[in-house]
Amino acid sequence: MQAIEIPHFGGPEVLRLVERPLPQPGTGEVLIKVAAAGVNRPDVFQRQGHYPPPRGAPDLPGMEVAGELVNGDFSGSNPFGLKPGDAVCALLAGGGYAQYAVAPLGQCLPVPQGLSVAEAASLPENYFTVWSNVFERGRLGLREDGSKESLLVQGGSSGIGVTAIQLAHALGHPVFATAGNDEKCRACEALGARAIHYRNEDFVERVHAWTDGRGVDVILDMVAGDYLPRELNALADDGRLVVIATLGGMQATLDTGMLMRRRLTLTGSTLRARSVAFKAAIAKKLHQHVWPLFANRQLRPVIHAIFPAHEAAHAHALMESSTHIGKILLRW
Repeated sequence: MQAIEIPHFGGPEVLRLVERPLPQPGTGEVLIKVAAAGVNRPDVFQRQGHYPPPRGAPDLPGMEVAGELVNGDFSGSNPFGLKPGDAVCALLAGGGYAQYAVAPLGQCLPVPQGLSVAEAASLPENYFTVWSNVFERGRLGLREDGSKESLLVQGGSSGIGVTAIQLAHALGHPVFATAGNDEKCRACEALGARAIHYRNEDFVERVHAWTDGRGVDVILDMVAGDYLPRELNALADDGRLVVIATLGGMQATLDTGMLMRRRLTLTGSTLRARSVAFKAAIAKKLHQHVWPLFANRQLRPVIHAIFPAHEAAHAHALMESSTHIGKILLRW
């Protein structure tokens, strides 16, 4: 099969089209003929040498694919009744930049009704991440008075951002989002958020103005660094701040007294190294709560560009430019 490998760390130009042996599924795993694969920020970090794949994962980049089930082990738990020939999308620990990829059966989902296979390739990494962090770790839900809690998404035009905005909005939650230019702000607004141009506006001031000084209940943060103390100020009492990336830096100085007085929660997570059982449990919740929202058109993929797989370097350069809105895909 053909695959895109990282022969050595460096810029986008190091990505190379090569021939690789066909991977073989093991116990509880299936082989997928890949139609399209998602390009994600962790792929860029892996190429740069900052994010090695977990032990036992393929060295090829790529954490989400969609395509046709070829064969594998269907003898264990198979909650969606999948079989060879079915169109699926899947979350991977690596290996997605290839014509064939192996995935745990529990991390495979049927392509949602009404979506193409290529569109489905844009879903797993973002929806698994958002569900796990916003609705499980962040516990976005109802206030004591029965009203829907609010969400602030940092980086609303990213793949994660457009997913978080759409899903929270579809479930009835007020959503706010930051973005770096007017075009991205308008895109966030079209998806259901009130947008904050973070280069021209203070997101803490805007959030307090829009919530009558209360603050937001949950913040999904991909920046960290010096954003953290400001985000604590933007939270409502009993609010939760969930960190999933550190694009703004690894270090921060926090007022722990305020953390205690206002009963705030600061948490974070990464998904890639979590167990198959953990990810399979998320897959079941997505199938139950989220996949029907695609069928009734409350959710839709937001895809910025699709590149032929051999142009993976161009896809990575676009990702690094941060000029895109939504997802970047590779197709075979």
